[in-house]
Amino acid sequence: MEEKMTFKVFDDNGKEIECEVLFTFESDETHKNYIVYTDNTLDEEGNTKVYASIYTPGQEETKLEPITTEAEWDIIEKILGELQEEAKKAVEESGQE
Repeated sequence: MEEKMTFKVFDDNGKEIECEVLFTFESDETHKNYIVYTDNTLDEEGNTKVYASIYTPGQEETKLEPITTEAEWDIIEKILGELQEEAKKAVEESGQE
């Protein structure tokens, strides 16, 4: 069983929230590191909420920074789309015998 990587953040009210890391990557275009994560809550349509931030690996205390450009969001959305397609294919293939 794969161990989940988690971290804790505090919301605006000081409440501790545990988040699960979905994946991290470094962009060749921006030369920044990104972390994509979820707090495992659902939106109005029943989809798991997913968040992304910029981070600097190797720091003792990781600080998440907001993503501020449309180009950065486009990169993240493209990767998420590719991962969803791969997951969908894997599910379809496992159902075929």
